[in-house]
Amino acid sequence: MGEHKRIGILTSGGDCAGLNAAIRAVVHSAVNTYGWEVFGIRQATQGLMERPPQAISLTPDKVDPYLTTGGTFLGTTNKGNPFAFPMADGSVCDRSHEIIEGYRMLGLDALIGIGGDGSLAILRRLAQQGGINLVGIPKTIDNDVGVTECSIGFDTAVSVATEAVDRLQFTAASHNRVMILEVMGRDAGHIAMWAGIAGGADIILIPEIPYTLEGICQHIKKRQQQGKNYCLIVVAEAVRTEAGDRVVVAEHPENCRLGGIGQYLSQEICRMIGAETRVTVLGHIQRGGMPSHSDRLIATAFGVAAVELIAKEKYDHVVTWQKRHVVCVPIEEAINQYSTVNPNGTLATTARRMGIFLGS
Repeated sequence: MGEHKRIGILTSGGDCAGLNAAIRAVVHSAVNTYGWEVFGIRQATQGLMERPPQAISLTPDKVDPYLTTGGTFLGTTNKGNPFAFPMADGSVCDRSHEIIEGYRMLGLDALIGIGGDGSLAILRRLAQQGGINLVGIPKTIDNDVGVTECSIGFDTAVSVATEAVDRLQFTAASHNRVMILEVMGRDAGHIAMWAGIAGGADIILIPEIPYTLEGICQHIKKRQQQGKNYCLIVVAEAVRTEAGDRVVVAEHPENCRLGGIGQYLSQEICRMIGAETRVTVLGHIQRGGMPSHSDRLIATAFGVAAVELIAKEKYDHVVTWQKRHVVCVPIEEAINQYSTVNPNGTLATTARRMGIFLGS
């Protein structure tokens, strides 16, 4: 059975479907296999800043009901870099030592952090500074962590977006409209590409491939000449205007909220060819809801593998999914590799051969 351990687990960054499945797997594996104690930390690193630290004891019976629940029952945050934490007076303060102290106060032997590349980078820096035994689990609906073929949350997000494309097809055809679906994708276009192909979109726009408004309008007119008087466009929120400007809902020193590229395209298409357009912004609907079977399976495999890394005392590593297997790699390698859509890769080639307009 090995040495008794007390391990902590937290979810950091934006929420997504499948996080609770990963927490559940960690608890079952740690408690049932090794007899360890597991503590769930509330609101990510902010829970470790509180005094006393905000953590709850987790047992299999406590986590079982959350398998099919979206989000994270532990709570999370994507605000407040602990090394430059925003204070009430407008200043910033390094509060990293408070997090490290909170970890020590809980008497933890190791910490499992579930997050994207940004969260994992912060957690690794904290671990190096405070001697924390850290293991990472990748999650992000954008699927942009480079060392893993899939991250927790991506499959559910694509499923939601694909269903939206399916539903919009009928309305577009019924009214001879150009329907624009704006999906998430802060820097990468994986959701737009996957959902667009799966849903039979006519145009897919992603930040990795430049486009022209003239090219979009020509494709719409070509369809009209073929007797197809409607068009469905899927666009990632990170796509810029033709002039290269980023479209945002709000600017913030720490976090910029993207949104509005769909409305921009709608206005320009209407102006250039007079097409009747409608815009649907899917937004946070992609993050919520019941996790897909794939996200539950991947999350469960990741949770079990993370506990095994702690048992082997193989810290500063993250679990990944590669060629149908869980493979652990150094966290440094994970956060240094970023995965975007390959403009000439399999999916882009598939889309073009299916007659989908991607841009230049």
